[in-house]
Amino acid sequence: MEQNWKVAIHHQREELAKMLHEPLTRLATKCAPAWCDRDKLNEVLLAGFAKIPFCTFLYVVNTDGIQVCDNVSREGLLAEHFGRDRSQRPYMREVVPSWGFLLSDAYVSMRAHRPSLTALHIIRVEGKAVGYLGADFDLRNLPVTSVLYEEPSHWQQIKGDPSIRSTVFQQVRTESLMDRNIEQAFSILEELFEERGVFQAVIHFSSSRATVWFVDDPYRYRILTHEALADPDICMAYPVQPYPADALMPQSSVEPVLNTISLTFSCDGSHYMRYDEFLNKDLGFWFGGS
Repeated sequence: MEQNWKVAIHHQREELAKMLHEPLTRLATKCAPAWCDRDKLNEVLLAGFAKIPFCTFLYVVNTDGIQVCDNVSREGLLAEHFGRDRSQRPYMREVVPSWGFLLSDAYVSMRAHRPSLTALHIIRVEGKAVGYLGADFDLRNLPVTSVLYEEPSHWQQIKGDPSIRSTVFQQVRTESLMDRNIEQAFSILEELFEERGVFQAVIHFSSSRATVWFVDDPYRYRILTHEALADPDICMAYPVQPYPADALMPQSSVEPVLNTISLTFSCDGSHYMRYDEFLNKDLGFWFGGS
């Protein structure tokens, strides 16, 4: 079943909360007898640090967000954080649920400038909330507890600059070198897709070039100019690569897709859709009739 990225993140957060809730609850309970004593709080956090999985820093703040102990890390105590005002940090501005545990939304850390999140647990003394145990986590250190998120396959349109949209129908396109040689250029691209390992291409009609990526070297692009797209010999520059058996788009659809995108699209935004949905759209869809 398809899910959007927010649902995928929600499931991931649920798994992380289950992992962190119990050990933080136990540690917050141990902080209560040491309340108002910086050295004792440091000792409690040092003793409990290893029991909080994947943690970067532990600390305690009062209800005003002022830190009342040192930061505790793998390396030990970081005394410079004592007295730090955390009241305006994103995690301190979220509402802690009635059960006393919060896993914050992700934010960018102040010092390392990396995506992070914080877990907070209320510390109670004689039934009264006096502060919070805080645990910071670097997202890169947290395990991924769910499968890789897959982009939904349904059609999506993402609109762009309104100023472009207002003048799009006033534009007149000048014929490019690729336009004059479109059939040969697309035959070459078809060969590269089907037999030479290209898995992605960005075709620039106005500037008569294509940017392509190959399955054997996916982190580097190649630019095919008009000269290359007009010369079938370019195919010999790349080794034969069988069409991937697990490709979402079958090999038989490469040619129809290329033939369809030879239409001129003038749009300020972007369309994302499956290959078969793309092929099934009629001219009315592209030119505003439906």
